[in-house]
Amino acid sequence: MAIGIKISLNEKLYLRDPQETTLGKKLIKESILLIDEIGFEAFNFKKLAKSMESTEASVYRYFENKHFLLIYLVSWYWEWVSYLIDISVMNIDDPKRRLKIIIQTLVYASKDNPSIDYVNESVLHRLIIAEGTKAYHTKEVDKENTDGFFLNYKKLCGKVADVITEVNPDFPYPHTLASNLFEMANNHIYFAQHLPRLTDVKVNGDNFEEVEEMLEYFAFRLLGVED
Repeated sequence: MAIGIKISLNEKLYLRDPQETTLGKKLIKESILLIDEIGFEAFNFKKLAKSMESTEASVYRYFENKHFLLIYLVSWYWEWVSYLIDISVMNIDDPKRRLKIIIQTLVYASKDNPSIDYVNESVLHRLIIAEGTKAYHTKEVDKENTDGFFLNYKKLCGKVADVITEVNPDFPYPHTLASNLFEMANNHIYFAQHLPRLTDVKVNGDNFEEVEEMLEYFAFRLLGVED
């Protein structure tokens, strides 16, 4: 079922929220497709404007630079995953069951929502796997963190850490495990697709079943409970 939602992001990331205009939504859509196609290093606003059939100046009305645009897209994804988790674990009391659903959700966060026609979630998921860490593996990360750019990700990890603590209140590293589940999911999908000797899992197209099994293996054994 299509879900109509608007995702709120840090206002310091943009000059004008692209979700508020038709041109801005086209900017989001085309930037996801273009970064996925050519990679973030080769991506620039001149190429984006061409793919949008617009002008470079119009792109700069929304974003100061391509790095802020990437953080915007990554933050949108984090909020999307958080939303999917909320609706997926609703009314489920068993924390172990909720953690299994969370793992499944973060692995398969490529589920498209037809009502958000300016975001192709499956392509965005692929972009996050390939390019997502470039949003915060930078020299400016401390300043950008102070500006709250990564609050979406921290809140998402905190939400998962709370469930981990419910599963095992004595586990000393709930936030570490939560962030590692997200990073491992993306890293090992990427490794399986491009650097297979760095992982023991295999992926077949959009089938990430082995990645899901690996995350459950690590999570529940570290927590000392049966999955």
